[in-house]
Amino acid sequence: MAGRARNRGRRRGWATALAAGVVLAGCSTTTVSMTPGSGMGSVMGGGMNGLRATPTPGAHLAAPLSCAAPTDLAAERVMVTLVDMGMSRMMGGVAPMGSHMLLSAAPTTVRTGRVSIVVDNTGWRTHELVVLPLAPGAEAGQRVVRSDGTVDEAGSLGEASASCAAGEGDGITSGSVGWVTLTLPPGHYELVCNLQNHYASGMRQELVVTS
Repeated sequence: MAGRARNRGRRRGWATALAAGVVLAGCSTTTVSMTPGSGMGSVMGGGMNGLRATPTPGAHLAAPLSCAAPTDLAAERVMVTLVDMGMSRMMGGVAPMGSHMLLSAAPTTVRTGRVSIVVDNTGWRTHELVVLPLAPGAEAGQRVVRSDGTVDEAGSLGEASASCAAGEGDGITSGSVGWVTLTLPPGHYELVCNLQNHYASGMRQELVVTS
């Protein structure tokens, strides 16, 4: 995690579907409505400018995207959407514990080999995506959160934490896209945002890699 300037070891849930909510964007509000049972999942999408995650129909996400990932990534792709509620671009500092955040990935099962993970930050805070192994029998969300609001990244297979670029960086800023391509053996993994208090606030999801 070289080159990162944040308060955590090496470098420095909201998961409930809402019938209606409000995302704060500066001094304005944007109504968020969701179809019953739709959740905040995303599906693989694309366009002339590249790949990006497509919001679930019926869900309006706050920050418009300013860039897209290349179209020539690995055939196996996971599209991730990062969301935070009740926040704005004007909010700085550390997100308080218990903030409403979500990390949503689709698909959640892929085949072993080279896998590209494309991450859309549609929230208002800076986020990231770190790929961690899950121990046998463990589930996403069970890691111990340390006093600095982060979890241990031992065994990390890589991360997407650059804005409009691949690999590591200073975080994926609001409205930006990051991506990373990894070679993943069969197993269970946890996709997490490990900025301070983000994991405990709901930014984690399991990814299964099959043979």
